Amino acid sequence: MPKVSALDMPDVPKGKLPEHLEVQRTRVVCNADAPIYTEPFHYSGAFALMGVDNSVTLESFCKNLKIEVIELTEDTMEFDMIGIDASLANAFRRILIAEVPTMAIENVLMVNNTSVIPDEVLAHRLGLIPLNADPKLFEYLSEHDTPNERNTIVFKLAVSCKKGSPRLTVKSDQLKWLPGGSELEMESPTPSAKPRTYTSFSRSQDSMPEFANKPLGVKHQDIIIDKLGPGQAIELEAHAVKGIGKVHAKWSPVATAWYRMLPEVILLKEIKGVDAEKLVKKCPVNVFDIEDVGKGGKKAVVANPRACTLCRECIRGVNEPQVELRRAKDHFIFKIESAGAIPPEVLFTDAVKILEEKCDRVICELS
Repeated sequence: MPKVSALDMPDVPKGKLPEHLEVQRTRVVCNADAPIYTEPFHYSGAFALMGVDNSVTLESFCKNLKIEVIELTEDTMEFDMIGIDASLANAFRRILIAEVPTMAIENVLMVNNTSVIPDEVLAHRLGLIPLNADPKLFEYLSEHDTPNERNTIVFKLAVSCKKGSPRLTVKSDQLKWLPGGSELEMESPTPSAKPRTYTSFSRSQDSMPEFANKPLGVKHQDIIIDKLGPGQAIELEAHAVKGIGKVHAKWSPVATAWYRMLPEVILLKEIKGVDAEKLVKKCPVNVFDIEDVGKGGKKAVVANPRACTLCRECIRGVNEPQVELRRAKDHFIFKIESAGAIPPEVLFTDAVKILEEKCDRVICELS
């Protein structure tokens, strides 16, 4: 933004800010060395002398808040969140990573493992496999609860590689769901006692209406668990329970969730001819393009500002500023990449509900 003397600034109507103050309030300006205007103006009376109300009310928040879905696939969603503060965008990010519940393998009962992977590493690998199970249909399992059909999913893995056979790749599709619960018997102190298993299912899970049409299993069938050589074998039972990523990353429902402020690329002057071609070549993500102005003339235009990654190549090594890079403080490009168990649009809806519950608890504590 070009510098203007205070004496030469035009008059501004009451209730509006001068252009340079409006930029400071709503934008982050990225110079070649460092960004400026990064701090938000939280004080409601920051611009009171100019007749500008900087306070945030519920009415203005609801009016300005917008969510625009840009891309939606089975496992990813990109959308714009407009009219919010960075703290709220970051709250959604943290909730998605650490507080939306999902199902993951927690306990592994190892019967036999003669593969090259140790028991504890194999158990860790099993815990990271996304499961095709809706966590809303299950309850949390505490240390005092008994594993049952409402809080535990049981899988069995029994694979062996015969002697003289080629190496065998063990994949996630070989994990078999046991709807009746555990099949391994616990050790009994007395031989005459009735044998007990590691779960206490009152009914088979495949007889329950919520699982009858959608059997439980793994989300991806081709995840490599282990590789067995001739004569090696694995036999185990894996118990999955409900949890959140705050306890362990295996319960995090997202591969990643991130956001960035919407980029704005401003041409401070008209760039023509050779200078325009140099500017276009400088940008590695094709933010700029060449426009024909007739009679063989060319000028640079901003074609795709959303693609800007703030590499600053376009503002480095120039004697006179030609381009200004900005970021909108209240407009965030948000992307969710699901681990596969839960669709991304459902994950975001769950995150909103969790934040709403947190706000209700704060209000109850203060009232």
